[in-house]
Amino acid sequence: MIALLIAAGVSMGVSLIGTRVLVPWLKSRGVGQPIRVDGPQGHLTKAGTPTMGGVAIVLGAVGGYFVSHLRSETIFTRSGLVLLAAIVAASCVGLIDDWIKVSRERNLGLNKSAKIIGLLAVAIGFSVLAMYWAQTSPVIAITRADFPGLTLSKLMWVAWASILVIATANAVNLTDGLDGLAGGSSAIGFSAFVIIGYWIFRHPEGYDVSHALDLAIVAAAMTGACIGFLWWNAPPARIFMGDTGSLAIGTAFAGLALLLETHLLLPVIGALYVLETVSVIVQVASYRLFGRRVFRMAPIHHHFELAGWPETTVLIRMWIINGICVAFALGAFYADFIRLDVSGISLQILLGSRP
Repeated sequence: MIALLIAAGVSMGVSLIGTRVLVPWLKSRGVGQPIRVDGPQGHLTKAGTPTMGGVAIVLGAVGGYFVSHLRSETIFTRSGLVLLAAIVAASCVGLIDDWIKVSRERNLGLNKSAKIIGLLAVAIGFSVLAMYWAQTSPVIAITRADFPGLTLSKLMWVAWASILVIATANAVNLTDGLDGLAGGSSAIGFSAFVIIGYWIFRHPEGYDVSHALDLAIVAAAMTGACIGFLWWNAPPARIFMGDTGSLAIGTAFAGLALLLETHLLLPVIGALYVLETVSVIVQVASYRLFGRRVFRMAPIHHHFELAGWPETTVLIRMWIINGICVAFALGAFYADFIRLDVSGISLQILLGSRP
């Protein structure tokens, strides 16, 4: 527990101070975010706001993770190191994308092919190392390895994990369109993984996760880093995380779900990201097939803005939806644990042993 608190506290402090330092430094160098001219008119006033704030999030998470391991009781694990490396690598892809946007002064960075290739390299690298070096179990699970108990070949698991990483990274990237939306929702989601990881560490029976505590530390570090950044990103934002932050956050979410064997719980924890992504898919499909738009603008948070909702109203209501879904996911995780515990006691009684 102390390691978790250290990771969260240090990462929050580094992110909080680091973001404060980044804002004037980026402003002095003219590193400002270009704004879509076809977006909500209220966003035009945000043009020139410093971007690449995700650098502070990643530095905070890395700092919090490593400082928490200064305690002799806390050890580095392959799972934790692989995940942290993937977060940094995804952030680098986002950093390149953000830099191209800023240097060319337009809201277009890497082209789609280059961005996908970069994310694909990160996703495959993470998946291969997770499977063959960190010895992750090749299963698809909701809350534990035997539920639903679908075991894949190692190569199939690598393919599945790579798809999940790319999909989640892009989903968080789509959500990062309002001040504080991605940062606040991510802090809530990572908190859930802190609880799940620590719970598995304290109750390893029935779970096939070797490095749950170290993964919980990564989640705690990401939680603290997002909170520290949110201090400066809350409306009106003084800095944006950019793809530097959103791609790192999405990779972290997917990696935690894969390594903690809660793959199918991720869409519930990240329900907001699913909603945003589905709204884009529906909008594009409807326009191409029928020549009509379902929403005023996609992702869906822009639809509500154009419907007259103030940005802060959209933000808070999205946070509420995200919080409810995260609470439901934790409830499902605990309900399965109770079922597992009750089953174990029943088996002991049947075998004639004391529970």
